[in-house]
Parts: sequence; C-alpha cells; structure tokens
Amino acid sequence: MSGNGLMTIGELSRRTGTPVKALRAWTDMGLVYSAGRSPAGYRLFDESALWCIAVISELRGLGMTLAEIRDLAGIYLGRPAEPIGPHVAGLLRQARDRADAQIARLQELRQRIDQVLAERAAELADDEFRDGDPTHSHGMVLDSPPGGRP
Repeated sequence: MSGNGLMTIGELSRRTGTPVKALRAWTDMGLVYSAGRSPAGYRLFDESALWCIAVISELRGLGMTLAEIRDLAGIYLGRPAEPIGPHVAGLLRQARDRADAQIARLQELRQRIDQVLAERAAELADDEFRDGDPTHSHGMVLDSPPGGRP
C-alpha cells in the first residue's frame, strides 16, 4: 500500500491472487470500486476493493456468471432498500441447475466410456491394437485424422 492507503492494480492483484486482466475487466464492469487514478494514470484502489474481489470470487466459486454478478451488483447498488438475499438465493439455484446439468452430461460420458471399455475389452488389451489402422483391423475406428496418425 502506498502512503495514502491506496493500492495499484498490481498490488491489488498480489494481495488477492486475482490476475490483473480480471481486475481491469471487473473494474470496467463496475464490480470493483476504484479510488481513481494516480498522476501517472495508474488505477488506484482502497480497502473496499478487497471486499469487492472477495465477494466476486466467492460468487464465481459458487458457479455464478459475471453477468449474474453484475445484475446482482446493480440491484445491491441501485435498490439499497431491497433485500438482496432472495436475489442471491435465486441465482444460486440457477447455478445449481447448471451444475446438475453438467453432472448429468459427465455421467452420460462416463457411461459411454464404460460401455466402450466393456464392449472392446479384448481389442483394447491387444498389444497389436492400432486404432483406424487397416492392417490391424479390429472393427474399431477412433476418429483418426485422414491418412492415419502421424
């Protein structure tokens, strides 16, 4: 921190572990409070920026998108008398739904992998197995590039 209690974006990045590029984007989106600029044009931040980054990081870690966080910040700042909790709960439910959908896709993928492993166990155990190689055809082609693998 400088003598006036302000941090440059580099100092803020080091203190929070957040990349400078993300900090710039979040500041430009209005998600991180800036205390202005130095005479040399550097962005300056006070302690409130640490709180902003902690909140953003927590919400991102819970699966919220930056667009959702920006909307939430708009409600928080634009309607201070309105309780924010119900909005957070709704967004967390949406994040949970996205996570559930992703889990379902991954479970389907795992089932397909298990099916191929079970159906092709003997072929895959063969030391001579060559995927897509017509000289060692086992009836299984694994989407090799045209002309075979390099």
